[in-house]
Amino acid sequence: MAAKDKDLNDLFLDTLKDIYFAEKQILKALPKMAKAAQSDKLRAAFEKHHRETEGQVDRLEQVFKIIGAPARGKTCDAIKGILEEGKEIMDEYRGCEALDAGLLAAAQAVEHYEISRYGTLKQWALQLGMKDAARLLDQTLQEEKKTDVALTSLAEAAVNLAAAA
Repeated sequence: MAAKDKDLNDLFLDTLKDIYFAEKQILKALPKMAKAAQSDKLRAAFEKHHRETEGQVDRLEQVFKIIGAPARGKTCDAIKGILEEGKEIMDEYRGCEALDAGLLAAAQAVEHYEISRYGTLKQWALQLGMKDAARLLDQTLQEEKKTDVALTSLAEAAVNLAAAA
């Protein structure tokens, strides 16, 4: 298909594949981040988000079903880079007071990426008349926003203070 023949439906599907790939990668990264976390509260936050992410993958699979496409990921270099940064923090700051602050920052970079993708996908779904898909995408968008707020609170109330001590 020539580039000029592609439309918003194609862009929607490509972006859906992108975030599906991203969520699968995040599912692999979260247990490693939880294991590396020094703070029990941060570990619990990563474990909670792992469970939420499983539900988010299920919702994405429902969206694929709605549009009649196989649930398949498309390599997302952006999330690979963000997760690689998180891995570098785990390696370089292991045993340091700043580790949890770095892990938290890496997790928020992931959240902000997801918020961007889900917000875009929701709007495109509405534009394309896919109300059920938009509802599912919005449900995940709201979860991602809540996770971001929870991570910010955790950073401000404890993790950043411990790192600065």
